[in-house]
Amino acid sequence: MRTKKLGVAGRFGARYGKRLKDNFRKIEKLKQEKWSCSVCMKKTVKRECSGIWYCTACGHRFTGKAYKPS
Repeated sequence: MRTKKLGVAGRFGARYGKRLKDNFRKIEKLKQEKWSCSVCMKKTVKRECSGIWYCTACGHRFTGKAYKPS
């Protein structure tokens, strides 16, 4: 379930408070975003799991932060 204001955090309904749901929404948006690869410079890097990033174009796998490859 989604709402216009909360997006993916709308699934929590009336629980947990607005500030925590806003933080969750920002983190989810960062996780699901596509990032640019440092090897081939294409915007095809996806998150495999916490801290592990994978470029779908060139197959380069590397580590980074939990929610951003940086």
